[in-house]
Formats: sequence, C-alpha cells, structure tokens
Amino acid sequence: MNPSILLTANPSSPHPTTLFSNFIPPKPFRRSAAQTHQQTHRRRYRLSTIRSTSVPTSLSTSSSSDQPTKPIKPDVFGGKKELRGLQSLVDAMSPPVRIASSALIFAGAVAAGYGLGSKFGGSRNVAVGGAVALGAAGAGAAYALNSCVPEVAAVNLHNYVADFDDPSALKKEDIEAIANKYGVSKQNEAFNAELCDIYCRYVSSILPPGNEDLKGDEVETILKFKNALAIDDPDAAAMHMEIGRRIFRQRLETGDRDGDLEQRRAFQKLIYVSNLVFGNASSFLLPWKRVFKVTDAQVEVAVRDNAQRLYGIKLKSTGQDVNVDQLVALREAQLAYRLSDELAEDMFKELTRKLVEENISTALNILKSRTRATEATRIVEELNKVLKFNNLLISLRNHPEASRFAPGVGPVSLLGGEYDSDRKIDDLKLLYRAYVWDSLSSGRMEDNKLVALNQLRNIFGLGTREAESIKLEVTSKVYRKRLAQAVSSGDLAATDSKAAYLQNLCEELHFDVEKAVEIHEEIYRQKLQQAVTDGALSDEDVKALERLQIMFCIPKETVEAAHADICGSLFEKVVKEAIAAGVDGYDSEIKKSVRKAAYGLRLTREVAMNIASKAVRKIFISYIQRARAAGSRTESARELKKMIAFNSLVVTELVADIKGESSDTPPVEPPVKEEEKLADETEDEEWESLQSLRKVRPGKESLEKKSQTEINLKDDLPERDRTDLYKTYLLYCLTGEVTNIPLGTQFTTKKDDSEYILLNQLGGILGLTSNEIVEVHRSLAEQAFRQKAEVILADGQLTKARIEQLNELQKDVGLPSQYAQKIIKVITTTKMSAALETAVAQGRLSIKEIRELREAGVELDTMISESLRENLLKKTVDSIFSSGTGEFDEEEVYEKIPKDLNINIEKAKGVVHDLARSRLSNSLIQAVALLRQRNHPGVVSSLNDLLACDKAVPSTPLSWEVPEELADLFVIYLKNDPAPEKLSRLQYLLNISDSAAEALRAMKDKALPNGNGAAGEEEFVF
Repeated sequence: MNPSILLTANPSSPHPTTLFSNFIPPKPFRRSAAQTHQQTHRRRYRLSTIRSTSVPTSLSTSSSSDQPTKPIKPDVFGGKKELRGLQSLVDAMSPPVRIASSALIFAGAVAAGYGLGSKFGGSRNVAVGGAVALGAAGAGAAYALNSCVPEVAAVNLHNYVADFDDPSALKKEDIEAIANKYGVSKQNEAFNAELCDIYCRYVSSILPPGNEDLKGDEVETILKFKNALAIDDPDAAAMHMEIGRRIFRQRLETGDRDGDLEQRRAFQKLIYVSNLVFGNASSFLLPWKRVFKVTDAQVEVAVRDNAQRLYGIKLKSTGQDVNVDQLVALREAQLAYRLSDELAEDMFKELTRKLVEENISTALNILKSRTRATEATRIVEELNKVLKFNNLLISLRNHPEASRFAPGVGPVSLLGGEYDSDRKIDDLKLLYRAYVWDSLSSGRMEDNKLVALNQLRNIFGLGTREAESIKLEVTSKVYRKRLAQAVSSGDLAATDSKAAYLQNLCEELHFDVEKAVEIHEEIYRQKLQQAVTDGALSDEDVKALERLQIMFCIPKETVEAAHADICGSLFEKVVKEAIAAGVDGYDSEIKKSVRKAAYGLRLTREVAMNIASKAVRKIFISYIQRARAAGSRTESARELKKMIAFNSLVVTELVADIKGESSDTPPVEPPVKEEEKLADETEDEEWESLQSLRKVRPGKESLEKKSQTEINLKDDLPERDRTDLYKTYLLYCLTGEVTNIPLGTQFTTKKDDSEYILLNQLGGILGLTSNEIVEVHRSLAEQAFRQKAEVILADGQLTKARIEQLNELQKDVGLPSQYAQKIIKVITTTKMSAALETAVAQGRLSIKEIRELREAGVELDTMISESLRENLLKKTVDSIFSSGTGEFDEEEVYEKIPKDLNINIEKAKGVVHDLARSRLSNSLIQAVALLRQRNHPGVVSSLNDLLACDKAVPSTPLSWEVPEELADLFVIYLKNDPAPEKLSRLQYLLNISDSAAEALRAMKDKALPNGNGAAGEEEFVF
C-alpha cells in the first residue's frame, strides 16, 4: 500500500473510495544502541493500539474547562512489573547504602582473598593473588548490584505511573524524584526507554479511534504529560512516528472497507495532533513525507479537515446571543487549531446562516399552517429574531476590538444555504410580504420599519425590483384602504387642501406619489365605467365624477383621456353601426342613436370627431385600395365615385349629427377679414386661370349642399398618392368613360360638368389644399401642351406660323399664357443647346460668335457644358499660338475670353500655360523643319509662334543639336525686318551671342539659300 493514501480520503464521506494498492512498509529508522536497547526493552510489554478495545476514549468530551477530564484506566500502561532477585535487594537500598555496600563487598572480598592466600599459600605473593582474585569477584558483585539500578528505577517509574488514576495529574517533580531516588539520569537508556514507552502508550490512549472525532483537548493533554515526563522532543517525535507505523501495521490486519477508512482517519488525526504538539519543529522532527510517502498537500488536507472538525465543535456552543468573549475565544481556538481565516470565515457564516434558517423555517411553517390571525404575530416575532441577530452581528463587526474576533462576523446572508434556490425564493417572498403587512398594520410606515425591510431584503437575497414590487403591492392596498376611509368619513372632502392631505398620506406610507396618481386615475375609471353601463351619463353621475376629480386632484387631461377611452369605446360602437348601415340604411333611428350617444356620453366635439374620423377613414382606405386594384381608369373612377357618394350621404350626415346640426341648413359663414379677402382674391385668379379649374369650383349657390371635408385622408396617404388619385379622376372627367365593345373596338362617352363637382368633393376627401389642386390641373395642362409643342418645335425654329399654331393649342388646352410661354422657351432653349454643343464639338463656333450670342441674351452657361467651354478655350488659345503673328494679348486671353466662356480665371491661366509650354518646343522643331524645306515664310511664322508662347510663359534659352541651324533661323527672321524687341528676344531664345548676332546682321543683305542648286547652298553663312 502507498502510505500517502491515508490522507487522501474525504473524511466527510461515509464510504470513501479506497485509493491505494499494495501496502509498502515504511523504512525503519537508523537506531542507536540506546534506541535498540529501548526497543528491545519495550518488546517485553504488549502496547495498546488505537483499535484495541482496551484503550479508553479521550480524556474529555469537550475542550471547555468546565467539563472534567475522564480518568484513563490503569491498564493503559500495562500491569505492574515485579522485581526479581537482586532487583528487590537494590530497590530496598538507598543510593548511599548501595554505594557503601558495594565498597564493603569489594573491601571484604579483597581482605578475604588476602587472608586466604596468606593462610594457605604461606607467601606474600599468594596472598596478593588471592586478594586480587576475590577482589575481582567482589567488584563484579558490586557492579552487578549497581548495574541493575536503572532497570529497578524504570520498573518503579512504570509502577508509579500505572498506579495513577489520572495520568494527566503526573508532575515533573515525581519523575525527578524517582530518578533521584535511584541516582540515575533521565538520559539513561533503560530509564529513557521506559519514559518513551509510557509516552507512546499515553498518546495512543489519548487519540480517539478512527470513527470518532477529536475533542479539542488532546494537544493540551499530550503537551502537559510530555512536559511532566520531561521527555525530549526528538524522542517524543520518534514515538509519534512509531504510532504511525502501528497504524499501518494495523491496516494490514484490517481487510474490510470500513476498517480501512478508520485507519485513514486515525492517521490524519495523528498527523494533525503531532503537528500541533511540536509546532514549527514538526517540519523536521516528523518526516511524514519521507517515511510514509505522503505529500505536503495531503498533510495540509489532514490539518485542514481536523481543524475544521474541532472548530465546528467549538462553534456549536455559539447561538444568536453571541458576545464579545465568545468571539474572542473562537478566535483563539481558530489560531490554536491552525485553521485559515478563509475557512474560519466560511464556517462562521454558515453557522449564522443555519441559525437564521431555523427562524425562517419556523416562520414558514407557521405561515403555511396558519389558522388564526394571531399566528401572524409569531411570524413577525421569528423575523424580528433574525433582524435582531443581524443587527448584533453588524454591531460586533463595528466593535473597536473586532480584530480580535473570529473571522466572518457581519450581516447574515442566505446565499449558499437551504433557501438559495428558485423554489425557495417564493417562500421568502411570502415572508417578506407578511412583514410588509405587519409594518403597515398601524396605517403608516415607520422609519425603523423601512430600515428593517431593507435589512430583511438583503438577508433574503431579494432583488431591488422584487422587493419594491412586493412593497408596492401591499402599500397600494393599504393606500386604497386609507383613501376609502378618508372619503367615507368625509375627511378628504372637508379639508381645504386636498393635495396636501393626499401628499401627507403618501408620506406616512412612504408611497410613491406617481403610483398614488395612477391609483386615483384607476378609481376614477372604475367609477366612470360603472356610470356608463346604461350608455349615457346622467347629471348626478357627472356631478359625482366631478367631486371625485376634485378630491383626488385628477388633472383635466387625465379625465378627458379616461372619457375618451371609456366613453369613446361606446361611441365608437355606435359610429361603426351607423357606418355599417350604408348609404341606404342611414335613417332617422340611426341619426337619433348617434345624437344620443354624442350628447349622453358627454364627449367633447373634438373627441367625438376623432373617434368618427378613425372609423370613417378606414372605409375611405378600403375604397382607395379597390380603386388602385382596378384594371382600368374607368373602373378606378367608379370606385372613387362610390367613395364620394358615401361621403355625401353618410359621412356628411354623421358629422352633422355629431355636431348637433342639420344637414339641410347651410352652415353659417364666419366674418371674413381683410387679409383673408386678399388671399381669396388671389385664389380666385388662380382658379379662373384654367378651364378645368373653373368647372371644378362650385358656384356660390351650391354652398348649401356642400359635403363635409373635416374627415379626410391627408394624414393617411402621402401627397403623391393623393394627387395621383385626384389626377386619375380628373383624366376621367376630361376624356370621358371608355366602353369596350365586341370586335376589339371601344367608344368614349363624354361627361358633363357635373363630374367636376364630384372631383371637387374628391379633393376634399383626399385632403388636398387649393394650391395642390391648382398644381394638379396646371401640371396636367402643361403636360398636354408640352407634348404637342415639342412636335411643333421639332427643329427649334420659332416662326410666325408656328406661334399662331401654339396659341391655338394653348386655348384648346386651357393653359394660361405665361405658363405656355415658359414651356415654349424651355423647348427652344433645349433645341438650341443641342445645336450649340454640336457646333462647339465640330469647331464651327468661335469666340466671336459666342460673344454675339451672349449679347443677344442667350444663356450659354446652361446650354453648353463646362467641358465643352474648356475645349473651346483650348482651341481659341491654340489658334492664337499658331497664328504666326507673334502677338499675345494677356488681357484678351486671361480675362475677356474666360469671362465670355464663364470659366474660372485661374483655371484658364493654367490651361494657357500648359498649351504655351507644349507649343514652345514644337514651334522650334517646326521652324527647323521648314528651314530644311527652304520655306522661309513658314520659318518666320513658326518663330513668331515661338515668341507668342514665350510671352505667355517666359522660357530659358533653347538648345539644339546643330547650332548652325539656329543661326540660319536668326538670319531668316532678321531679313524679315522684325521689331527690335522681337529680334532681341529671339536672339536670347536661340542662345546667340551678341558678336555672332552682329556678324549675322552684317550679312543680312547677302542672298539666302533658295533651293536653286549648289550655288545657293554656298551662300549659307556657315
């Protein structure tokens, strides 16, 4: 077996799994002669082991000083030992007598030997030899007498200890007295061996069996006995290791699983007690790892588990009345047991949790089996015990001497315990609710109760929202009860300030004002719901509701919202029935029910109209959907006609009944202000501008039959959809009804002007404004005029005949003249723009013509794109650089031309500079090429272009591979009589020195090469 497994089992498990294989006996210590003698001496006695039935239990059942230690049976140390022969004689002699007797024996033997030698030998030598012989025998007898003294002392020590009823009462002086009695030292091998044997037996008897826990006083008892024996630490440690070996040997005799577990726990207790006995020296006095093959971690586990058991026994005496002395004692016990602060803290918190769980379990049992109202008091009492205990722990945590207390003192928490589960949280909520009810039993919430509730919430581990929800639920019921009492007693009605009374009530209950307002609104809604059960509100109901509103300080907006919700739902039902009756079913009974509901439910006109509008707009939307789904314009117009008829015959009557008006009586027109008159006059001008608009607008005499427009689809459909629907019906009015007949033909039936009246009503249903309607008519007329005008002005030319033709078209379409002229201008401008762009692209348009067009008022910026204008700039500048004149007008190129083309001046300069740089070198190459071709005029033109480019971008002297050709160019240009400044600039550009230039000027009258054979070639300068 691997000895280390004795420390690996979990002592808390009743049946731990065996984790070892074969037993490996530990290596024996290297023993000295004294130890060997000690071991041999001990073998004469049968020692009790931990599993021996003759070994007594621990000296005490608790480490408390008030529990006396049980006496150990005398047979722990074995029976008394008997003295044999000489030992009895030695035991009867005191050390002085023994020494004198030894001296007398030796002296007597010497004297007797000398006398016998003299008597029988007759000579001195024989006498001396006899003295020596008998003296040696006497010395041997004296040695034998003294050598058995340590054994006699050891036997007497054993018998002395065995006679003690309570070995713990043994004193150090007793041991010293025995040693002094026989004149032996405690370091004597035999005497020390007996001391070790007695210590080993005592320790074995003190350690409880494997299935029992330590009592806590073992270490103190062993240390006391060890000090009484005055045994050295190495010898005592050797005995602890010997006990460990015996446990292993006992393991070999145990074959069952339970016995193995007992031996494992016994070994763990031995390690723990031994480490406490020897303290820090145990690391080198007790070689557990080397001898028994155990690891440091296993030793730590043994120490930890036994320390936890002992500390747990100590904690059992702690209750909810824990005090400072108990906490200090617990701290001392923890340090004595070598238990870590973390484990001690966890164990103390677990203790406090279990103490609180007992109260909670009791309260829950009472709560779930409650049969009398008085039982609620017992529930609160149990919870108050929990709170009292929690407050005690908090005060102890803040104690000045808290550092001396056991770790873990603080607020109680149920986390990690029996009630830390989702199934138990509901029970805790019930207890919390019961405590809230008790806190509000007096009709008010005291401040100390609020503190207690917060502590109880923390102890139960409830979330803030959960606790607030429970408290709000209970407080709401109490608030309702207090509110009902205040109303029934008349206290609320009698008070001058209702708001102050309600505010004070909320403060007494610590109730949220916003929640109180919600309760007020809920009560008002309930009363209103009860009042309208018969479909109307009587005057008494209205007065009662007003009193309720005043007492509860309910805002007017809240009251109106409640009426709109409750009364509105009833009114909505009546409106839907009226709408469902349709065009033919809206009779006098329906009208009567609508008027009764609108007045009886006391709805404001705005609320009633909103309810009716919501229901009517749904019907309008259904008509619109069918119109959109129709397959043709005619079918769409028919669906829109149905919607117009529904609005005229049903909706208009419904609105009149809601308002309490008669649909036969024309509405009273309000007085018109001056500003409105001016706006109406402007609007009249717009409506008279188009022929279709004049037909749509009804005359003054038709106002008495005007349909309602208050309920419309302005907010339900986007503007584009509404204008498209209006345009659809307008086209129907303009084109007439198209009817398909067999053989694939169709004919159109023109409609009279009455359709335009329906079109006007459709505009009202769609929520179109006058400007939007005018815009639809105008856009339709413009569209028709533009289509035919584009055909007439296909080439963009506007002649007199075409103008007359366009005027006739304008009259037919009914489009005002200003809009027609605008369309004509757009068409002609577009055509002209295309022509101008083509001319620019083909190079047929110069800057001169551009200036003429701009002077004529043509907007070239919109007709010619910017890229084309830049191309025109490049072509114009390129023509300047290739003109052959050598002139470059900076104002013309940099300012006038960019302005005419509407091009940025800086951008234009960049274009000019780029062209000048590229043309500069090209002009020189071209001039040389023409020189070689004998084209003297072309050479002069190219050199002038070179000078023009140089004016735009001043250049450095140019280089050429054949300098003679540059001189020829200079001579040819010199013969042309140029301006001095041009000639000087050319000389600089061609890099000709002044002396060379003078020489060339002197030869300018000579004939130049003209290509007439070799004679001409000889006239070259070079």
